[in-house]
Amino acid sequence: MKLTWSPEMASKAYIETVTSCKKLQKESGVAELVSAMAAGWNARLIVETWSSGGATATSIGLAVASHHTGARHVCIVPDQKSKSEYMEALGETDENMEVVVGEPEEVVEVLTGIDFMVVDCQSKDFEKILRSAKLSTRGAVLVCKNASSRMSLSFRWRSVLDAGSRRLARSAFLPVGRGLDIAYVASISGSSSAGKGKSRWIKHVDQQSGEEIVIRK
Repeated sequence: MKLTWSPEMASKAYIETVTSCKKLQKESGVAELVSAMAAGWNARLIVETWSSGGATATSIGLAVASHHTGARHVCIVPDQKSKSEYMEALGETDENMEVVVGEPEEVVEVLTGIDFMVVDCQSKDFEKILRSAKLSTRGAVLVCKNASSRMSLSFRWRSVLDAGSRRLARSAFLPVGRGLDIAYVASISGSSSAGKGKSRWIKHVDQQSGEEIVIRK
């Protein structure tokens, strides 16, 4: 099983996020886009990181997406002070959202099956967080926001996604807000059997017609 795209789900989440974020002063398009992506890919475990002084529009967008997909939504904050600030800035807390206090790179190691994650490139540890995440076997979508001002201009997705169970399918940079760098990680369904038996061609001759048929098994 792998992530499958639903245009209808994406559209619903996008429109609802536009309405929900109407009163916020925010960077145009970021919240709506991540909401549409999370819902459109039918994410089951949505994870984001937040630190003091950050905007909450993305959180609102992801909360909307989680409502549409029934996903678990986790926001990781570094300390209790940040948690209080986050909750106050967010206003009414979404009952489905979990706010977890801890070092993000440690917390994501125990959140198994992440299939949608948003991190802030302004965080000095964003690469460690991406590298530590326990991604879903269905595949995953990873989003780096504020990518135009990230700490490490030499960052490459392949530096955090190896060729094994975290194979990079494709990536894209979108000039939305302060830049969104997005990676699509391939599913590993069936990859565990790789090496046990490679696909092979089998020749079969129909005894009645004499026709030769070649199939791949």
